[in-house]
Amino acid sequence: MAYLGEEIKKLGFGLMRLPQKDGATDIEQTKEMVDLFMDAGFTYFDTAWAYAGSEDAIRQALVERYPRESFQLATKNAAWIDCKTREEALEQFEVSLKRTGAGYFDFYLLHNLGEARTKVFDEFHMWDWIQEQKQAGLIKHMGFSFHSTPEELDEILTAHPEMEFVQLQINYADWDNPAVQSRRCYETARAHGKPVIIMEPVKGGMLANPPEPVRKVFEEADPEASCASFALRFAANLDGVITVLSGMSDVGQMKDNLNCLKSFHKMSEEEMAALNRAQEALASIPLIPCTSCNYCAKVCPNNIGISGTFTAMNYYTLYGKEPALKQMEWLVDGHKSKHADQCIKCGKCEAACPQHIAIREELEKASQALLGDKPSENRDSGGNK
Repeated sequence: MAYLGEEIKKLGFGLMRLPQKDGATDIEQTKEMVDLFMDAGFTYFDTAWAYAGSEDAIRQALVERYPRESFQLATKNAAWIDCKTREEALEQFEVSLKRTGAGYFDFYLLHNLGEARTKVFDEFHMWDWIQEQKQAGLIKHMGFSFHSTPEELDEILTAHPEMEFVQLQINYADWDNPAVQSRRCYETARAHGKPVIIMEPVKGGMLANPPEPVRKVFEEADPEASCASFALRFAANLDGVITVLSGMSDVGQMKDNLNCLKSFHKMSEEEMAALNRAQEALASIPLIPCTSCNYCAKVCPNNIGISGTFTAMNYYTLYGKEPALKQMEWLVDGHKSKHADQCIKCGKCEAACPQHIAIREELEKASQALLGDKPSENRDSGGNK
């Protein structure tokens, strides 16, 4: 099915996690991956101004080696990153054009809307600007990527019906996750008639090696299929999807993903049943039942990053320490909140929590599991590193 006047195969090459060699992007392996991707008939490439080295790499591996009309290139503007003026935000577009050498972008996105980040695009009048670039022929299709609540997504799409598509984090693990709400965000975009580009279908690689109960479900359903292939097909199976981005980091991952989606067809009832069992297995793993409503944050006298810490702890339970620490960096440090070990145990949070979580006890567990014996002064007591 064609979206926005173009026929795009279901797999998109996400360029956030390109192969590395000696501390830099491995251009030769990237070229090999691009060649495999193009030879299989896939044509959608997704980069961003904020992906270090990615736009330069795709110029060398793709733009300088293939006719411009043979592929679609997407990149993004992150105006909320260190931009103090509108001019600095607009400069990102010029930098992206120079780095990629693409001449124009088939898809251009306002990057990572949600929460305080959306306000920056509003203040810099980026919505008017992106329409001007389309009229000038420098952008074919305009949209945005989004990480926040379905309510906020509805507000943005109501205010900006001119946006042609939305890029959302969707995977079977986050489908009904109250902290991510993939299903509701997807349904909101579709209710506004917007096609969807899917990011994180394998949840940053974590669903390629899911918890043991989930892995067993997939092995019993199809011993020859990888766990990652089930995750990709779940995403590709949804209606109204332009393409499913996979951030592939080596030739092996590329070959597996191509094998999975090169002749994609709707999933069978048996395959959907296996995915439902996998979701049930994932849901059976005991997690902190935090919905990130942040009522606790409103009453905490010490600015502890409670919901972010609980999300990190749930990652720790499901996927291990390294993914959990990344969540801590994003959701606690990134929001300038304090760490769990600085809780003063006043109990105000527990009185406000609609889920009746033993917050003080869970924060103590998180402190032991994620922070270890590191003295708090090494982490900056304000979380402002």
